[in-house]
Amino acid sequence: MIPKKVDRLLLQPIDSSFFDMPTLELARSLLGKLLVKETRAGITAGWIVETEGYIGPADRAAHSYGNRRTARTDVMFGPPGYVYTYVMHTHCLINVVSGPVNHPEVVLIRALEPFCGIELMYARRGTDKRKEELTNGPGKLTKALGIEKADYGRPLFARPLFVAEGKEIESVSVGRRIGIENSGEARDYPWRFWVSGNRFVSKTRRQGE
Repeated sequence: MIPKKVDRLLLQPIDSSFFDMPTLELARSLLGKLLVKETRAGITAGWIVETEGYIGPADRAAHSYGNRRTARTDVMFGPPGYVYTYVMHTHCLINVVSGPVNHPEVVLIRALEPFCGIELMYARRGTDKRKEELTNGPGKLTKALGIEKADYGRPLFARPLFVAEGKEIESVSVGRRIGIENSGEARDYPWRFWVSGNRFVSKTRRQGE
């Protein structure tokens, strides 16, 4: 059921052709789009405000570095627009597969600005959280939206987990990616993008500005 006071047209999956662009262009273009998850408990959605691009196999920070193809990375070798989830330190992270077939690249969604289903987000994340804390990190946003490792391989242009059209972004900031200190020269690549001045970007980012 679509929440009251929410425009039904907003919560429609984007066309699959949207994802057919270079990875870093996609990472920037995803800003302002809606990430939506439909579950039995309800619908939650948030504006994407921070992303990171990972371009394997030459990117030492990418799971596909060295063209490494495993059961975990297999979806990355397929067409763009599909979900790549994995668990790190007990947290599930969601990535958008990008790039052409057999070019294993992804965009990590790092932070969202809550849009709808906020009460359900509080129920999943804890009622003691400030609104900014619900989705201001890659592990936080998946928990808030009910995104799980089992969502691996889903198309992001079809329900129940999808990207929808969003709003125009006035200013985009660019910088180094977060949490990849042991990836050699790749740690300095300016492949993180975020909505300038947005209070829902990840805490690490806001402290480093």
